[in-house]
Amino acid sequence: MTSTYDTLSSRLQGAFDTLEAGADPVLRTSDRSDYQANGVMALAKRLGRSPRDVAEEIVDHAELSGIATVEIAGPGFLNLTLSPEFLGKQLTTLRADDRLGIEAATTTKTVVIDYSAPNVAKEMHVGNLRSTVIGDALARMYRFAGHRVIARNHVGDWGTPFAMLIEHLLDREEGNGATFSIGDLDGFYKEARTKFDADDSFKERSRARVVALQSGDPETLRLWRVIVDQSIAYLDLVYQDLGITLTVNDVVGESFYDSMLSDVVADLSAAGLIVESGGALCVFPPGFTNRDGEALPLIVRKSDEGFGYAASDLAAVRDRVDNLHADEMLYVVGVPQAQHFEMVFAVARLAGWLPERVRCEHVTFGNVLGPDRKMFKSRSGETVKLASLLNEAIERADAALKERNTDLDETARTKLAVEIARAAIKYADLSTDRHHDYIFDLDRMIAFEGDTGPYLQYAHARLRSIFRRLGAPWESTAVAFSLDTPQEHHLALGLLAFPEAFEAALASLQPHRLCVYLFDLAQRLTAFYDACPVLISEGALRDQRLALCDLAERTLSIGLSVLGIDAPEKM
Repeated sequence: MTSTYDTLSSRLQGAFDTLEAGADPVLRTSDRSDYQANGVMALAKRLGRSPRDVAEEIVDHAELSGIATVEIAGPGFLNLTLSPEFLGKQLTTLRADDRLGIEAATTTKTVVIDYSAPNVAKEMHVGNLRSTVIGDALARMYRFAGHRVIARNHVGDWGTPFAMLIEHLLDREEGNGATFSIGDLDGFYKEARTKFDADDSFKERSRARVVALQSGDPETLRLWRVIVDQSIAYLDLVYQDLGITLTVNDVVGESFYDSMLSDVVADLSAAGLIVESGGALCVFPPGFTNRDGEALPLIVRKSDEGFGYAASDLAAVRDRVDNLHADEMLYVVGVPQAQHFEMVFAVARLAGWLPERVRCEHVTFGNVLGPDRKMFKSRSGETVKLASLLNEAIERADAALKERNTDLDETARTKLAVEIARAAIKYADLSTDRHHDYIFDLDRMIAFEGDTGPYLQYAHARLRSIFRRLGAPWESTAVAFSLDTPQEHHLALGLLAFPEAFEAALASLQPHRLCVYLFDLAQRLTAFYDACPVLISEGALRDQRLALCDLAERTLSIGLSVLGIDAPEKM
């Protein structure tokens, strides 16, 4: 299906080309008409002509019969109003398309998305939220677009933290580790960290345990495996509770790349890129300097001959290009790591491990703030656990449902409370431009009014209730769209804009653009309900309005789904 925007754009482009080949019509949606073309003034300036004269000539050349009427406003703005006939044809085509105008990719790409990446042996906390939610939305969007997505959960599961945790377990004579919950391990980690900082003997034993771990000592590896397996099982439960698509099979931690790190150093050295600096082996990619203008190093091997994050990230790049055959690689990681990833990508390209054909992008995001606009923490000042956040959201959602006196039984209400809680948390994150911070405020997020996840869920459930009240399945195959009211016309425009919104969100890696679209659609629906009775209408008018409701329900359902948000039948 050719989108409404593309149809208009191509017709206008032909008219602009008659005056200057390739001149941009600058077509945009408008609050003064359906669309506005703003490219006349720039074209007139280049041609040295009156903008009004240029606008009139473009209108004369534009083949818009049966598609839109044009009005010249001001010095040369072109206001375009789509004809009901054209809108009706577009809506009819849309109704017949299960994907609602979003065409599946003709060339399937392999897209590796690195996201979530919590530390093993610790509970997931609010600091893991944005990577997890944004990364999962992007994964869903790429899959819906028809691409092959390989998720990579690059967890921290190696090195000194695990050595000291193993030593602490042995000190407690609980070395089998099999009885510990992740909460126990979280507490043990804090105890081990305190002991490591205060006890030189423990510190030395932990460092020796690192050597044992890296050299493959069987007993050390057994204890390490117990800790990692329990932690991954815990992560899997959190992802299921949040409705995240990551699975245990997507966990590929730092340990996976350990055997590759020596080759990373050797191959960089063979390529003449390694420079020794203060006992460390470094690469100095061009263009990276400190405040004093001195070249910045990417430390590949530290002075103590240990490997840092740069080495494992370089190994991951090689693995994802050579073995996973990635066409795109996305790293959904906070903005503080921006320079690190820029340098890793630069070194990988210098070494020839990252071909220019592979798109490699650091998908950055801001922080989660509390109502005081500071980093979100508990009242005791500790980092807030994700499980606690979700549980509180579920409790509030359940309380809100009880206040609404729904006719749901307890089992159905509990299930719905979970769906609402997930929507509240995810939508608050995704509806914010990912470059910005946002405030975590459950009172606002759980609300059924305003720009919230539950509001969009309610909009979907309200549409489903219309069809339930029909009393029988609605199967109108042919609908004549007259769109006589402004509200019907406005809703039709919104429905036809879905492919553009999805494609813009995916191309820019900004899910909030899809959220903005869905919220706008829900508002158009409210205006439509207020002005256009559905069930009490009759004949062709009733069928037209039911068809609009059906398209709106399907659009909300797909739109929420690709964001990872449930679309309940009832609320």
